Amino acid sequence: MFVLDASALLAFLQGEPGCERVEEALPQGVVGAANWSEVIQKLLSRGVDVSLATSLLFSYGVQIREVTEADAEQAARLWHPGSGLSLGDRLCLALGQRLDATVLTADKAWGNATGIEQIR
Repeated sequence: MFVLDASALLAFLQGEPGCERVEEALPQGVVGAANWSEVIQKLLSRGVDVSLATSLLFSYGVQIREVTEADAEQAARLWHPGSGLSLGDRLCLALGQRLDATVLTADKAWGNATGIEQIR
């Protein structure tokens, strides 16, 4: 199982570097509801056909997971001044921890800590 950050999904949808790695992970991919909202927002802001993009992702088997109370609390614990991690980033990491899954991201600010895989 892989948890997919918004940046990873957007890299796939836009054919950016790392998109092949994301495509490999999509059949076992889950995305948290908060990160799903980030993806939709970015697609809307770029005038992309959201229904087409989401249909493509769902055709691979991508699943949306809810944000739980435990995720919210863990995301708060992951906050550190100057870390560069947004609330969405921390919720994604918390979901990865809860599911004991590797998190795929294109966001270099996340580094290469255990459980994080940079796609480029």
